[in-house]
Amino acid sequence: MREIIYFDNAATSWPKPQETLDAMDHFNRHVGANPGRSGHSLSIDAGRVLMDTREALAELFGIDEMLRIIFTKNATEALNIVTLGLLGPGDHVITSGMEHNSVMRPLRSLEDRRLELDVVRCSASGEIDPRDVEQAIKPHTRAIILTHASNVTGTIMPLSTVGAMARERGIVFCVDASQTAGAIPIDVNEMFIDLLVFTGHKSLYGPQGTGGLYMGPGLEKQIKPLIMGGTGSRSEFEHQPEFLPDKFESGTPNAMGIAGLGAGVRFVLDTGVENIHSREMELSARLLGGLLEIPGVTVYGGGDAQRRTPVVSFVVSGMSPSETALLLDEDFGIMSRPGLHCSPSAHHTIGTFPEGTVRFSIGYFTTPWEIDYALNAVEQLASRQEEGALA
Repeated sequence: MREIIYFDNAATSWPKPQETLDAMDHFNRHVGANPGRSGHSLSIDAGRVLMDTREALAELFGIDEMLRIIFTKNATEALNIVTLGLLGPGDHVITSGMEHNSVMRPLRSLEDRRLELDVVRCSASGEIDPRDVEQAIKPHTRAIILTHASNVTGTIMPLSTVGAMARERGIVFCVDASQTAGAIPIDVNEMFIDLLVFTGHKSLYGPQGTGGLYMGPGLEKQIKPLIMGGTGSRSEFEHQPEFLPDKFESGTPNAMGIAGLGAGVRFVLDTGVENIHSREMELSARLLGGLLEIPGVTVYGGGDAQRRTPVVSFVVSGMSPSETALLLDEDFGIMSRPGLHCSPSAHHTIGTFPEGTVRFSIGYFTTPWEIDYALNAVEQLASRQEEGALA
């Protein structure tokens, strides 16, 4: 079997820690019951798995009340709860020009129903100026929704500055931490975050089909549930419960997946977010610096690895991103992602629409050898292209 170099961690992290795999196997073999739906011991054990995972997430994000953490199947569902449940006709919302379609598509849908939307322009490297956000604020601004870091360039947004601005004006501040949860320290109180959206299958090292939403005090009264139905609580009533997390957690949860998520979060806590971040920044600097030195390769985003997540987008002159990614896979066993990365707004911002870029996204388990191997592969492709152009 050929060597596989996995550089698509921004889509989903791989490999997972052994702890994640073991927790899911243990749940399936020894627990298996439906949490909160029965009074027998296995159901109680299943419920404890959910509570333990909430507790670990609360520790990771500096959350005071763990029941304010709502489990969803992914960050997209959590963002739909926020946008469709909180916003309505006549509201004004501010977002950035670097957002994923999980933010933009629900907002564009609401815009068709008289939501007023301002998309603040970012620089060609994907950076946003908080002063531009401030200038976009209006008397009826209801929310500011901002990615923590771009999934295209890795550019990290100034959350604390924007959060303080929003808190001072009574504006709801929602952060999409899909690319940063588990990879960069996050404290919802220090960053003035009212709504924190996260996915489980990236830097939290959980399985696909897991994610969640932190909902700040009082917001549960303002946000309508996206889905209603059985919660295992207050079954005598035919109206949806109003308390957390039940109001937003209808239906049988992905308990086995949440067991894996809990183990992944504990891996992050045990390893230390700062240690993970430091290792990834060291590897990212090696990758970024190497790509910048290859003739015929254009790299997008800022040149400082410390101001971005370990995500690097680039193109090889004379080659489409899809062709580059195909050759990296077929000739070198390197798994990358070409195209628009579900973020057309970001590619408009950095000037790579409609073809997009090739994205290398590394992770905690990436090795320096893999970085050097990938750099050599890109250099070979760029040299081939140059030789072909001169022939």
